[in-house]
Amino acid sequence: MFIESLAHLPVSLAMLQDSIFHAPNGDALARIFLRWSHFVAGIAWIGLLYFFNLVNVNFMKALDAPTKGKVIPELMPRALWFFRWGAVVTVFVGLMYYAMYLLSPDVKNANGAGGKVNVWVVLIVWLLFPIVTFAIEFFVIKKSGINDGRVLAVIIAVLVILMSVGIVWWLSSQIVGAAPRFESYAGNKTYSIGIGGAMGFIMLLNVWGIIWPAQKRIIAWTKDNAENGTPIPPESAALGRKAFLASRTNAWLSLPMLFFMATSHGDYVILGK
Repeated sequence: MFIESLAHLPVSLAMLQDSIFHAPNGDALARIFLRWSHFVAGIAWIGLLYFFNLVNVNFMKALDAPTKGKVIPELMPRALWFFRWGAVVTVFVGLMYYAMYLLSPDVKNANGAGGKVNVWVVLIVWLLFPIVTFAIEFFVIKKSGINDGRVLAVIIAVLVILMSVGIVWWLSSQIVGAAPRFESYAGNKTYSIGIGGAMGFIMLLNVWGIIWPAQKRIIAWTKDNAENGTPIPPESAALGRKAFLASRTNAWLSLPMLFFMATSHGDYVILGK
């Protein structure tokens, strides 16, 4: 009986392969690779973001100056290397996927209905929304003197809401068919990832524009001085505070960012084609 079962095994496997397993073509493999790279880099980036905010902040407060002088120069450069490059890979792979596989098909559908949509114009103006939002946030954190996290949270919440409304308006007004209806051909994925991806882009700019420059200087000072018990100077303490505010901003922004990424797969929040 066992031998007879084995004799039928190749046929069973062939049926299983036919009905369940399908080899992807080249285009599908490219999409799979981009999504996989985006997920892996994102896990590294956001995982370290949560480590810094949920564990590392309080852990560092518990250390005395000489211990910080030993721990920070060893731990932080390595952690921040994966943190900042994980952010780069996550955002730019996601940007490629968004442009190639979400925005372009919606633009093609709109142009098929008589529209005259330029995908590059749509993409570049979309990118300006998070860039302008970050520029205002950068001024608030670095130049305005606001040091209260609660005040900063309100300001950034207003900025992100305005940015999100602007992105929905831009995509709705541009990815349209011909007159007289000018029907929008932007899909839910384009809206949801357009908003979530814009938040991710702000987070990337926070990493490279605020967090890393400040941390680099703090690490250098700590390496040279903290082990000797030298008190941290006011300017270094101020840098640490700004880096903390930017990092905490990223931690909070990651929640709506991940929410919009999750709702892009058929659980409609913003209706579209």
